[in-house]
Amino acid sequence: MTYTEALEKIHSLNKFGSRPGLDRVKRLLSDMGNPQDDVKYIHVAGTNGKGSVCAIISSVLKSAGYKTGLFISPFIIDFCERIQINLTPIPHEKLAELTEYVFSFVEKLNKEDIIITEFEFVTALCFEYFKREKVDLAVLETGLGGLLDCTNVIKTNLCSVITSISLDHTDILGETIEEIAEQKCGIIKDTCPVVSSEQEEGAARVIKNSAIRHHSPLLFSTDIKVKALDESIDGTTLEFNGLSLKLSLIGEHQVKNARTALAALAVLTKDTDIKISENAIIEGFKNAVNPARFEVLSKEPLIIMDGAHNADGMLAFSNAVKKYTGGSKRVLLMGMLSDKDSLTSSRYVEGLFDFAYTVPVSNPRTRTAEDMAEILRKHIEDVTPSNTPFEGFDKALRKAKEENAALIICGSLYLAGELRPYILNK
Repeated sequence: MTYTEALEKIHSLNKFGSRPGLDRVKRLLSDMGNPQDDVKYIHVAGTNGKGSVCAIISSVLKSAGYKTGLFISPFIIDFCERIQINLTPIPHEKLAELTEYVFSFVEKLNKEDIIITEFEFVTALCFEYFKREKVDLAVLETGLGGLLDCTNVIKTNLCSVITSISLDHTDILGETIEEIAEQKCGIIKDTCPVVSSEQEEGAARVIKNSAIRHHSPLLFSTDIKVKALDESIDGTTLEFNGLSLKLSLIGEHQVKNARTALAALAVLTKDTDIKISENAIIEGFKNAVNPARFEVLSKEPLIIMDGAHNADGMLAFSNAVKKYTGGSKRVLLMGMLSDKDSLTSSRYVEGLFDFAYTVPVSNPRTRTAEDMAEILRKHIEDVTPSNTPFEGFDKALRKAKEENAALIICGSLYLAGELRPYILNK
């Protein structure tokens, strides 16, 4: 099986959609010999900040000398980014080999009318890869929620991490912060330590009660003393326990994510046999990357890409735009999925942009460029819809050059994944 054939096989499962529940993936993994039981995990759930927290933790663990697995979603450019060891994506030929192996079990289950979804398949493949490569530990990001997310088949973990919780996927996870928090808390295991980012009162209360029920020690990241020494378009410098930590990730929200990652690392060194030196923390922070999170793709002209796609993400995005592009004109390029709260999210661009271009996202759930334009016109006077992301980018770039303005892209990580290589090639 070639890499291309493997991707076609994997994506053929996409038609079954996302269906919360663990019975199917448990059966698949059982047939495979339960590879997930051979690895130690740091399990990360939350609404915003998961990717950055996972990136920092895995980078530090790699710098500390551990063979570190990383499972994330979605990918930005290459599908293999979803499954990494020591920050290196799974090789194409290895993905093809494992796809053929895992599909042999999927086809047997199909005969019993047990249909495996794409995310369940990729999760099982990830567990098999980590087992075969004998990773020391793995950072595991949930796909959706926590309790019924198929990554939650693991029986125990070194640490459960819950990043900032806000309203997202309300049709599946619940309509209130408390209901969503209950789902995220599903990753908390008996007597396994828990770390939480700063939360709204309702979410914090749910996390505390869940930790008590599971007899799990709980640490909020607000108990970790971190000071931002410098924040610029080039990155963030933090002070932690006398250490100067340079982080390429930009924005006040990344200071909060860094604090959460440091809390998790503190728990690992205190409550497990993981050893992390000061040099490992310094090196890990310096080398941590998370594409399309207020990422500067060009300085002349200034082009910034961000995957913000919900209200809390757009609030952080808005604050970063004000902080790092103040005093200049701005052009917005935006596309969103139809199941995201575009009405609330769009409010955060009010007064920030002189011109906007809207585009569809290459996803069946995309909101049309015309619909997105209508929403944005309530907040930006000059809005132009485009037929494709590439057409929209080219128009937006021309306008940015004409106006000597910054060009800023947001609305979807799927949009970022499509445009990022196109922009870098230009």
